[in-house]
This record gives sequence, structure tokens and C-alpha cells, in this order.
Amino acid sequence: MTVLIKNVRLKDEQKDILIEGNIIKKIASRIDRNADIEIDGEGKGAIPSFINGHTHASMTLMRGYADDMVLHEWLEKKIWPFEEKLMEEDVYWGTRLACLEMIKSGTTFFNDMYWHYHGSARAVEDSGIRSAVSAVFIDMFDSKKSEEQIQLNIQLFEETKQYSNRVMFALGPHALYTVSEKSLRWAKQFSDEHSLLIHIHLSETEREVSDCIKRHGKRPVEYLESIGFLGPNIIAAHVIWVNDREIELLKYHDVKVVYCPTSNMKLSAGVFSYQKLKEAGLTIALGTDGCAANNNLDMLEEMKTAALLQKLNDKDPTVLSAQEVFDIATLEGARVFGLNCGEIKEGNLADLLLVDLKHLHLIPNHHLIPNLVYAAHGSCVNTTICDGKIIMQNGKVEGEEEVLEKAQEVVMKLTSL
Repeated sequence: MTVLIKNVRLKDEQKDILIEGNIIKKIASRIDRNADIEIDGEGKGAIPSFINGHTHASMTLMRGYADDMVLHEWLEKKIWPFEEKLMEEDVYWGTRLACLEMIKSGTTFFNDMYWHYHGSARAVEDSGIRSAVSAVFIDMFDSKKSEEQIQLNIQLFEETKQYSNRVMFALGPHALYTVSEKSLRWAKQFSDEHSLLIHIHLSETEREVSDCIKRHGKRPVEYLESIGFLGPNIIAAHVIWVNDREIELLKYHDVKVVYCPTSNMKLSAGVFSYQKLKEAGLTIALGTDGCAANNNLDMLEEMKTAALLQKLNDKDPTVLSAQEVFDIATLEGARVFGLNCGEIKEGNLADLLLVDLKHLHLIPNHHLIPNLVYAAHGSCVNTTICDGKIIMQNGKVEGEEEVLEKAQEVVMKLTSL
């Protein structure tokens, strides 16, 4: 399959882009050749698609269900009781809804942690985008549950081979306050043996830190280092309540971190120390978190929130510029997950977007990247291409009506139980 995008704005120039298979084969001022599909890029801008570094995709089913609550009460009184009702098919449609929202707003990869692994994995496969999918690993310090979770993840690791390479298996130990040391040690050992990523919540709240000190006599990052857990395959979400020593440890072990500004603000968790982590040399991605804590998956909106929060917190309007936060949502995110994408260049995966330069929010177009970060919304995305396939064109995704209908039916069923 070949796709030729003609006369599209790429950075500050008009270019043609040729896609062969799932790779960007050629970029030139003019490409004269026949292609299976030709797209008129006039009035559109080509940009790399977005990498969402931390999600619980099927929580689209809980969008608006439990708002304005303290994190631990929110989890224990509302979210976990709702999730106990979920079946694999429910998670499938919740994740399909999330994938639809991400496709429409320009995200082609997300790092997910949720229940009913195959529900999420099947949804990713059917939607045509990419994901690192992990099953939530929670044992609540119970040795029997720990063994059950270990055996389940070994089984899922084998079963995930049925999917395409757009579905990446990862381990998902939830957090230090829900997972035992035995399980954390096993996760690290198993991930090292099989070259897997580990997705974990880390130092999200002040209470998490104080509880860790009470339980282990160490702060969270110090504790994880003491049990040999830290390493370059760790994707740590939130990472708000860390001191200078912990930042040094994260950098020493090349841990990757994910900044989730909207979720952090909504749950009053705290402010991510972007400048400190950046100056320490840590690799940082951007994430929305789940729809129960955000309440959408629009990475354009997340970029704006990320930049504005840092400018306000640091009292410096130059901090986290539009280009810098755009890079975090694209190129840096790709580096975190080892993806050959994040910028439009020859040889990269054909994961890219066409944005409508005539859209209300992009006029006048003095500078495209600042316009995208500070003015645009997901509705500015006209075309989404992932793995060389057009999965949205002119704002339309095949089968989207069924996804909306099925997700609504699932919610009606769950709320009536």
C-alpha cells in the first residue's frame, strides 16, 4: 500500500510525502509517481501524531462519574467499586471509545494500564492504533493474590503474541500502596528477562510518601532502589513528591517519567517539578491519565495545560515553551517507548496527522506549533495516519457510530447493577 500526500505544509515549507507500507519513504518538494491513495494536502499541515504516556483507557466509561474528590477516597469509594462490575467486553467498548477519541484528536500511541487485558488489547487491534498494554497488578500485600497475579501476567505475556506488533505487552504494578515487595521484585526480574516495560504510579501524593516512610523507612524512590526495581525500562507516572536525592536516583537508573498536569490539578495531587527533572536530564513524556481523572484524552489540550501550569508555578513565562511541550508529546514520548516515530522524516514509521490550517482555532497562522499548543483542540485534526494506514480522514472514523452506541449501552448496564 502506498499513500502520497501532495502539497502539504511541513514545518515552513510545502512538501509531498510518500508512504510505502508503514514507513515514510520520501519527502520532497515534488514527488511524481502513482500511489494507491493520493491525499490533497492543500490547506493542511503535517505534524507527527501524539504519544499519550499514561492512560487507563476504558475509564472513558467513568467520564464525569466521580468528580471533585480526594484521590484515595475517589479510588476506594467510587472507582474501585465501579470497576468490580466490569467484564472483558465492557473494557473492550470502553477502550474502543478511548481509541476513537484519541484518533479524532491525533493520538496514535498510548501507554495503558487496566483490568481485563484482552478487552484492551483487542480494542487497540481493532482501532488501528498502537499501545503498550498492561494489566493492573494489585495484590494488596496478600501472598496468595500476589501469586495469582504473577501467574496471570505470565499467561498474558504468552497470549499477547496473537496480536500484531501494534500491541506491546507491558507489566503494570499499580503503585507502592497496592503492590507487595515480592511482586515488585518479580516484575523487575520478569521484565528484565523478556525486555518489557514496567508501568507504575509513583509519588503521586504526599500521603503516598508518608505511608511509604512508615512502612519501609524510606521515601518511594529510595525504597524502589533498595529492592533493585529501578531501571531504564520503568515508566513512572506522576512523580510529583520527589526530593533532590530521589531525582538523582531516577536519573542514575534512567527511569522515564510521565507528566500528567490535568489529572494532577483535578485531584489536587501537586505540581510536577518539570524544570528540576529536565535539568537533571530525565526523559519526560506527557500523559492525560484516565477519563475519570481528566476528563478527556485530548493531547492538544494537555500540552496547553502542561505549559501554562509550569509558567504559573515557576512565575516565568519562558518556561516550557510551545515547541518544548510539543516535542514532549511527540518526539520525547516516542523515545520513552522506543518507537521510531515522533517526527516526520524519511525512514520513520508513518504515524502522522494532517491538521486543518483553515480551522477557526488556527487562523491567523503566524506560527503553527504555538498555534497548536495554545489555540488548537482535537477538532483541528483532519486526518490521522497510523502504521501507514489512514484511520481517520476529513474527521471521520469508520464505525464510530457503533462505538458510541455500544459504549453508552455498557454504561447503562453497569449503572443499573
